[in-house]
Amino acid sequence: MPSPSSRPGAVPPDWNRLRARLGGGLWLPGEAEWERGRRSFNQLYDGRAPAAVAACGTVEHVQACVEVARAAHLPIAARGGGHSYAGYSAPDGGVVVDLRGMSAVEVRPDGTAVVGAGARLIDVYAALAAAGRCLPAGTCPTVGIAGLTLGGGIGVLTRKFGLTCDRLLSAQVVTADGVVRTAAETSEPDLYWALRGGGGGNFGITTSFTFATEPAPDLTVFRLGFPAEAAPAVLGAWQEWVAGIPDELWANVGFSGGSPVRCGMSGCFVGSQAALNPLLDTLFARAGVRPTRRTVRQRGYLDAMRFFTGCAQRPIAQCTPEKLPREAFVASSRVLPAPVRDPAALVALLDGRDGMEVLLDPLGGAVARVDPTATAFPHRQALATIQIYQKTTVDGQVAAARAVAEVREALVGVGARGGYVNYIEAAMPGWSIAYYGGNVSRLGATARRYDPDRVFTFAQSVHRM
Repeated sequence: MPSPSSRPGAVPPDWNRLRARLGGGLWLPGEAEWERGRRSFNQLYDGRAPAAVAACGTVEHVQACVEVARAAHLPIAARGGGHSYAGYSAPDGGVVVDLRGMSAVEVRPDGTAVVGAGARLIDVYAALAAAGRCLPAGTCPTVGIAGLTLGGGIGVLTRKFGLTCDRLLSAQVVTADGVVRTAAETSEPDLYWALRGGGGGNFGITTSFTFATEPAPDLTVFRLGFPAEAAPAVLGAWQEWVAGIPDELWANVGFSGGSPVRCGMSGCFVGSQAALNPLLDTLFARAGVRPTRRTVRQRGYLDAMRFFTGCAQRPIAQCTPEKLPREAFVASSRVLPAPVRDPAALVALLDGRDGMEVLLDPLGGAVARVDPTATAFPHRQALATIQIYQKTTVDGQVAAARAVAEVREALVGVGARGGYVNYIEAAMPGWSIAYYGGNVSRLGATARRYDPDRVFTFAQSVHRM
């Protein structure tokens, strides 16, 4: 078991030795690969300047990076998809452990899947579909499987099959002492508990995941658009309707800021279009309005996932960070424990806010049948998560952050609270309780146990709670 210890004084990093141990895959400031390797999906973090970017292809490479960062007292962070909303995967003056070389997906005969921590979702979906299997996960094709899983993992199959972290059987982790550990129910159980919703970067560097998968079903996907004036009625109907729909159905509702506020919905049904249509008709009757735009299609598993990723018209090889455009945005979140009392008040928060999106993703179903203390993800009984997303530019980020903060705090007034750690925001008030709820104490104790010297720490690490 890990035991308390104290690091000696910092030793300057020997970059040449580390480069040799990595087989040449180490890039320092001024080198072309460093420039590319330090960049995140969000353009607002292009000014981050890590001391080194390390390309890791093996667990031993990761161990070498941890050893150097620990001895030199440098920040260290894993980079999978580069989608950290607060840019924590590119620490200034630290070591970026680039895991893209560890992205293999192996589907075993028993249906379990071993996934390298550098895999992106589109590659995971393609490999699973080729084997006739599926995994509940997110929708952005270039999001990394690691960050998604470690924070919970919400997606279009969540209500039927649970969070991504609920499918995790075990994980291979390099902890702060450089030891490779297998976290599972019967091995390092506290670490296994923490990795399922405790957020990325807190307990070590996870190098691979073993998931329980399901046979890939045929799915029906849909997108709906409603008249702008109907937005409050749609929200009011949706929040009552979604609480009673079968687990097989997942449907979010979103609002686009402006004058007027626009309203839309998208979703996924494990079943046929014929079985879905009556469920949608129930929603329309409850709202007293029918959609002005309606797309409903039956799809195989991979085609359905591509529908949501925005890659439906692209070859999978084109759905990579190098081929897809990056974005500049400020984002935050809240969690909705129960239906809002005044749907019109929530919709009104978006009035005149061009470029802002507020998206409500339902929970319930399989998510709610897990005790809030059984994993580190605490929001098991909530109705939905709420994402606030403001498109911006580098020059406009201060105003964008102010707008996001205003909406985030106004949502408290309509009944939302808390937050989802995968939409982590540096300015979130009371962030530890918001993200982890009643699991804060156990998370902190687990971090101290496995990382007593705070090798893995950053502005919102559980070491700082």
